[in-house]
Amino acid sequence: MSTARVLTTTRGPARVHEAGPVVGATGLLVLGHGAGGGCEAPDLLAATDAALALGWRVVRVDQPWRVAGRRVAEAPPHLDAAWTQIVAGLAGMVPGPLVVGGRSAGARVACRTAGPLGAAAVLALAFPLCPPRSGRSRLAELEQVEVPVMVVQGSRDAFGMPAAAPGRTLRVIAGADHAFAVRRVDARTGEEVLSEVGAAVGELLQVLT
Repeated sequence: MSTARVLTTTRGPARVHEAGPVVGATGLLVLGHGAGGGCEAPDLLAATDAALALGWRVVRVDQPWRVAGRRVAEAPPHLDAAWTQIVAGLAGMVPGPLVVGGRSAGARVACRTAGPLGAAAVLALAFPLCPPRSGRSRLAELEQVEVPVMVVQGSRDAFGMPAAAPGRTLRVIAGADHAFAVRRVDARTGEEVLSEVGAAVGELLQVLT
């Protein structure tokens, strides 16, 4: 069971959903949501469950713009500022390594801030490599990360597929789209997909313990 509380940032109040031990925790995993949804996204919940099973403290962060009820995410510098303030405060409370991550836009924030926060690894769920119709690649955000990165991507993700690279592991979820949803014709269930997401998260975290 998670507990929620509000934290103050320079961008306004943020909400954190905390679960798992503090004393004796294996480490801390902090997860951010995407631009179109919140911390209740199924892949974020699957990641949370996988980390809790390994004894990690898990915190899911609702960015200030979402807490305020706005529909459009703030600009990247504002997202990064609020996220950095939140994670820096949380990291001092939990022993062990810090892993930052998130889905889609939240994965981008995690990549951009991993270095300044001293993260040991990054979890990128559904990294939005190249938005449809824009032609702009965000690969540089992945490439700037100097610690291990686990990218978990659906094979039908309309935002494209980052390649594996030194220090960057790619786990492809067959039949899944950007939201890790599957079609009936793929003969897969949502539970199977989320189980694979959780397995990838577990693989990343076990390396750090």
